[in-house]
Amino acid sequence: MSGRFSRELAPVRRQALIEATLASLAARGLGAVSVRDVAVRAGVSPGLVRHHFGSFGALLVEAYRHVVQRVDDHIDTTMAEAGEDPDRRLAAFIAASFSPTIVDRDLLSAWLGFWGLVRTDPEAARLHAETYGAYRGRIEVLLAAAAEARGRAVDVRAGALGLAAMLDGLWLELCLDPATFTPAEATRLAADWTARFLQGGDAV
Repeated sequence: MSGRFSRELAPVRRQALIEATLASLAARGLGAVSVRDVAVRAGVSPGLVRHHFGSFGALLVEAYRHVVQRVDDHIDTTMAEAGEDPDRRLAAFIAASFSPTIVDRDLLSAWLGFWGLVRTDPEAARLHAETYGAYRGRIEVLLAAAAEARGRAVDVRAGALGLAAMLDGLWLELCLDPATFTPAEATRLAADWTARFLQGGDAV
């Protein structure tokens, strides 16, 4: 195998291992996921995990990063379609949070595994703090733009914390038991909360 072919194959192998890790997490959970199971799912030898990622823990962290990026990409696409109007962008962000791409039980299983990893792995904890901080920051920007369009001053940090908590809670319940309420109801609840928050600010 030539060196060039090996370099070209490496990203394919890495992606296959990441996807296999997500599948294993969805099927078995963090407590039962293993190098051997991931390798079997990816169709490679267990030694390739260390070769491509250095350790199994590093592979789990990279899979976490991959899921976060997948969610971000979906939200980015939805918001781009909404145009530049602040209210439409905020509404698109909320609606995307309850789309079939994100309200997915396999995604929930992977996320629960990652949350468990955050408690024990410093690199996973650092990545979680970074990505969740960026998520809240994005909500702050959206709220600030919507408030400015209304000529109101709001505490965007508090609003972002509240809206993020509401979106996370509704998303979790939808994934656990989709019979409880519909994505449309979740979207309406979050949108109504956001409207009241923006209305409660001081006029400027």
